[in-house]
Amino acid sequence: MNDQRLWTRTFLIGLVVNLFMSSVFYLLMTTMAVYAAQRFAASDSQAGLASSAFVIGAVFARLVAGKFLDVVGRRRMLVLSMIVFTLAGLSYLPVDDLTLLIVVRLVHGVAFGAGNTALIASVQSIIPPARRAEGNGYFGTATTVATAGGPFLGVLLMESLGFDALFWAATAGGLVAMLAGLAYRVPERTLAPEERAQLRSFRPSTFIDRGALPYAAVMGVGGFAYSSVLSYLAVHASALHMPQAASVFFLLYALGALFARLFAGRIQDAYGDNVVVVPVFVAYTAGLALVALTQSMGGFAIAGLLTGLGFGCLLPSLQAILINKTSPARVGVATSTFFLLLDIGTGVGPVFLGLIAADFGFPAMYGASAGLVVVGGALYALVHGLRSGGRRA
Repeated sequence: MNDQRLWTRTFLIGLVVNLFMSSVFYLLMTTMAVYAAQRFAASDSQAGLASSAFVIGAVFARLVAGKFLDVVGRRRMLVLSMIVFTLAGLSYLPVDDLTLLIVVRLVHGVAFGAGNTALIASVQSIIPPARRAEGNGYFGTATTVATAGGPFLGVLLMESLGFDALFWAATAGGLVAMLAGLAYRVPERTLAPEERAQLRSFRPSTFIDRGALPYAAVMGVGGFAYSSVLSYLAVHASALHMPQAASVFFLLYALGALFARLFAGRIQDAYGDNVVVVPVFVAYTAGLALVALTQSMGGFAIAGLLTGLGFGCLLPSLQAILINKTSPARVGVATSTFFLLLDIGTGVGPVFLGLIAADFGFPAMYGASAGLVVVGGALYALVHGLRSGGRRA
């Protein structure tokens, strides 16, 4: 039936926007600390702030964007955000001061957070409900490709052409996302009178969706654990005198996540949530546990594959569950709540996990991260139940 079509023109354009927006994020996230240290002689903490300021800006934007999404309009918020996103990419070029760099990073993050919230919330309105998990899985493949392609391109440009080329690439990526956003057409919601009245309220419930919090908390725990990989895997591999193991891990991670997202969504829609999500937690736990234990290239490769099958599939699976349980009027706030906790978990994780690594070593830190995934799985079982995932009607 026509109303069950997934691969529409709008869905494909959304994929393009997601791909280039996410690629710019990972392109700069993996190189910004190095740039701050080399260009401005920044200390480790200052370089870390230059990198994480983007996430801080995104967290702030998600809070506000979810509340006012349907006032501004989903397409309009996306386009305006991508205009700022493109200009922010260009603004790195003339920056000659560390403080100004951090300000640009904050603005860039705000544009990303608002645009990403508008894009993800609006895509939910064009994915047929019966194909929700499948659609989110396919949509997430753009992010999966970006997690591999963005860092690879960033390091390549930084080492071969210099930092200016990096910022021109970020500007070009933002420009493509902006142009695609101009061609993006999605249904807009008309706010009911009681919804408009809530806009004048600053109660926490108007910024945070209470119903989304349990699933967002599960995702936040998952992001907290994954931050150990994002922040410390390269350092851990170098400490084992196998620096190339990190590249092997991320390559297999991308392949595992891509495979999972292509097929898991269809299985989830047909047979229920737990048929997919429970094995995802098992694979994710095993992947991080193997990072803690292995000292071989093959071990890192298998760990990357398992982590990709796990964390790479966790986000679209939980997101599909959440959207299916959320009314259309609350999709914007629920989406921002979900990614808000993911951003917070990913952002604060390196601080606390770094303390464990400093005192007990990287194997202990990755063992603790695997334990966190078990906690996340237990929280999921408590929130969703292990008997609520049967075949859907």
